[in-house]
Amino acid sequence: MKALKSFAFALVALGFLAGAAQAKVVQPEKGSALIDLNLASVEELAELPYIGIKRAQLIVARRSEQPFKTIEGLKEVKGIGDKTFEKIRHHVRVGSVAPKSP
Repeated sequence: MKALKSFAFALVALGFLAGAAQAKVVQPEKGSALIDLNLASVEELAELPYIGIKRAQLIVARRSEQPFKTIEGLKEVKGIGDKTFEKIRHHVRVGSVAPKSP
């Protein structure tokens, strides 16, 4: 009986550790608007989970060279790899292209 309890405890612990090892994806709240990568300010982009000011500035610099065509273009920004992209993909969209300043 003791061996069965130990085995059950080990299974529960293993399941907990496996769940903890997976990346947590933060889903947007219902009714919240997606952030347009081509129009958002540095401050708006910095509000995204796992981004902050520095990465937000890099996103704006990247889009000033070439507007985003898809959200996957974020992976071209230094510091945004597959893991970070998966955590923020549900918060962003690509819509309009900001007009060029004269």
